[in-house]
Amino acid sequence: MDYEILYQPSYALLKLDLDSSEQVNAEAGALVSMSSGISIETGMKGGLFGGLKRSLLGGESFFINKFTAESPGEITMAPALPGDIHSMDLENEVLFVQSGSFMAGTMDIDIDTKWGGSKTFFSKEGLFLLKIEGTGSLFASSFGAIHPITLEEGETYIVDTGHIVAFDNNVDYHVKKIGGLKSTLFSGEGLVVELTGPGRAWMQSRSEDAFLSWLIPRLPSNNSK
Repeated sequence: MDYEILYQPSYALLKLDLDSSEQVNAEAGALVSMSSGISIETGMKGGLFGGLKRSLLGGESFFINKFTAESPGEITMAPALPGDIHSMDLENEVLFVQSGSFMAGTMDIDIDTKWGGSKTFFSKEGLFLLKIEGTGSLFASSFGAIHPITLEEGETYIVDTGHIVAFDNNVDYHVKKIGGLKSTLFSGEGLVVELTGPGRAWMQSRSEDAFLSWLIPRLPSNNSK
């Protein structure tokens, strides 16, 4: 399978070129277009329980689409929000990916749900992670551009939970409130994740929650005339 990521970073489009019999899994709703020789099968990867875990805990779709090339062809995919797509090659390793960022992966990659720290009582921005494990290619999407970070042994870096895309298994993480109760409730910040190296991490330049907090008060209400 060959791939190309077009139109980065604002409106990225993933183009996959599949040979006959090659397959790829993708999040429901990611498809933009495909050749006539590509078939699609919708299912629940990991069975009913695995699908429920991804949907209820991970924020992902209940279903996964499996694309199979019955003859050589192409598939294009894109995230729901304007942003980037990043390819990550796994070699018998584990990545933790923020819910909503998983877009597609090759067949030897297993997708599971991991509880990413406690769900906050005071903020909408909890941290829910998908555990991606195996050998193959993973394609993660972002809201805005993707910024990679490399942490040295013992180095600590703090990221707002709404800006996390992924980090690898070597990175230790801890979700915590920033500031006191008043800043948690009123500052617009709330929760951060403290990452400790060694390892790699990726963050996105925009936050969906921050965007919605800006947008929703500006939408016209039903009572407006």
